[in-house]
Amino acid sequence: MFTKADPLLELVCPAGTPAALRTAVDAGAHAVYCGFNNETNARNFPGLNFSVAELRAGVAYAHSAGTKVLVAINTFARPGAVDIWKRAVDDAVACGADAIIAADIAVLSHVADRHPDTRLHLSVQAAANTPEAIDFYARTFGVKRVVLPRVLSVAEIASVNREIDVETEVFVFGGLCVMTEGRCALSSYATGKSPNLTGVCSPPDHVSYSEDASGNLLARLGGFAIDRFAQGEPAGYPTLCKGQFSADGKTSHLFEDPVSLNAADLLPELARAGVTALKIEGRQRGKAYVGQVVRSFRAAIEAIPDGRPPAPDIALLDGLSEGGRQTTGSYQKTWR
Repeated sequence: MFTKADPLLELVCPAGTPAALRTAVDAGAHAVYCGFNNETNARNFPGLNFSVAELRAGVAYAHSAGTKVLVAINTFARPGAVDIWKRAVDDAVACGADAIIAADIAVLSHVADRHPDTRLHLSVQAAANTPEAIDFYARTFGVKRVVLPRVLSVAEIASVNREIDVETEVFVFGGLCVMTEGRCALSSYATGKSPNLTGVCSPPDHVSYSEDASGNLLARLGGFAIDRFAQGEPAGYPTLCKGQFSADGKTSHLFEDPVSLNAADLLPELARAGVTALKIEGRQRGKAYVGQVVRSFRAAIEAIPDGRPPAPDIALLDGLSEGGRQTTGSYQKTWR
């Protein structure tokens, strides 16, 4: 059995709050990722994220258990406001972060120039999915790990790993995005805010619910009705990509069904493909979600060397999936 210091596959877990960070550490995360409570990270929601003091305390707690802390400064800097992103980098380094996760070239350059001893991870938002693109970031900024976009099959990941000299990290559980990893502009049409610039998709202050004449729950975003739920039906958070729309006389999830990624059964294949780390999505989720998912995937990772199937509690994750449905996404690409 491996230790946190030398895992077969590093388990990288979400920490949207200080409480979630402690839960992830206690549940067996090898590393946690988090962000500051401002627009420099792609989960900029009220009640989430860390102040500088909270991050400093979180790093100390994680390090006391042998867990690493990766700080996401992964939105794209705005002209005239780059100093906000640079300050976030400086603060993260001062707090003892083990790595910075970034996508914007200005942010990557600041880390490389001002903090050359700080480990750099390339965010999934950079959408680097070819050896040539990854090699550019490695040569130019000294990137040590790339978080691969969720568009590659396991075979394609193996092919990429054979041609690069940096670590790869892949998502194995949680929400999916229909666009290129958070660069979606759909939210901005309805709310003026989008993930890649302000770090928020479907901001809560633009979300509202009401009942129609039939007692159905109507979900709106920015004043636009985007979904309707019958009484007793689970109501998802209203995002445009997962709303229902009428086209050609048919009402359906036009862009993307509400479904979550679960690649637990593919962990041995991902290990053989040369993957270094497995990432859990969910910084907007609570402690119960974080604790259950981390424990389940930690057990599944430890089962790999013995050839054992994932632990039975992996099945418990069905209830944590969006719409109660799961997919392996592009990893198997069964539609080809």
